[in-house]
Amino acid sequence: MAKIYSKKSLSTTAMKPEKEIVSFLLNYSKALHILKTDQRVFEINAN
Repeated sequence: MAKIYSKKSLSTTAMKPEKEIVSFLLNYSKALHILKTDQRVFEINAN
């Protein structure tokens, strides 16, 4: 297993997401609430 994690990637690409995408993901994660009960898990989006 040590060999798998120690390999260097062949190429690294710098990702440059758009501001709108980052803003959307941050707002979505802020609005998402997860409610765990004994038998179920509810995901509530406040938007």
